[in-house]
Amino acid sequence: QVQLVESGGGLVQAGGSLRLSCAASGRTFSTYNMGWFRQAPGKEREFVAGISWSGVSTDYADSVKGRFTISRDNAKNTVYLQMNTLKPEDTAVYYCAAAQQLSRWKNQYPYWGQGTQVTVSS
Repeated sequence: QVQLVESGGGLVQAGGSLRLSCAASGRTFSTYNMGWFRQAPGKEREFVAGISWSGVSTDYADSVKGRFTISRDNAKNTVYLQMNTLKPEDTAVYYCAAAQQLSRWKNQYPYWGQGTQVTVSS
């Protein structure tokens, strides 16, 4: 089992950048594939980015490809989401999640953080 805590959200102007962090507890973090999801008001939670347990494989939603970068530091039990060139439509609560399989499907992720709010003003 793994507990996840996100941080780094906030208010930023369009075109700006933020880096989200997700700190995990437990010795087994390095065995989990990790994902970032987001949920805007009135919308379903959607996949943003994923990274394999080794960090070798990554996956991105088309809407963020080229702007967001997911990375991880297994020595620090932390996964990151660097978000550049932010747009108002990126406004959402961002969640990190852990799973045995690298997947875009939220139902594949049994472990979730509490979320961090990202607001992008125009």
